[in-house]
Amino acid sequence: MTLGPMQLVVLGFTGGEPRGEILGELERLAERDVVRLVDLLAVRRDERGDVQVLELERLPGGEGVLGELTGLTSEPAGAEEAQLHAEALDEDVWYVADAIPPGTAAAVALIEHRWAIPLREKMEGLGGRLLAEAWVDPLDLELAGMKASAQAPT
Repeated sequence: MTLGPMQLVVLGFTGGEPRGEILGELERLAERDVVRLVDLLAVRRDERGDVQVLELERLPGGEGVLGELTGLTSEPAGAEEAQLHAEALDEDVWYVADAIPPGTAAAVALIEHRWAIPLREKMEGLGGRLLAEAWVDPLDLELAGMKASAQAPT
């Protein structure tokens, strides 16, 4: 199976908790094969800074890798196995809990960008490759003079 680019997003909700509307929107995009929700965690960070992973049902077809990628999972049973596991993952773990301010709940999602697969395949077929990528915040675009109401030509 060909995979599209993967993105890890942390969506914060101050004073509240992630609700079904976010999952519903991701499911709508998945139905159109724009994205695939690979995995999802709900997390709460209390005012003292303690992080709690809230129980979620495993997503249908979910990969169950998000806890390991983010450091938001418990280590395996057994001291020796836990040490080997920690050493193997330490450099590759994204500690997303650091991005969640105290008093905030968050939805942590691993999303596959399905729309990009044909573009990447065409590019690779022509000998091209991705040299860099970045997400640009809409506020930065506004500061650069782009109007939010501007639409692409039809």
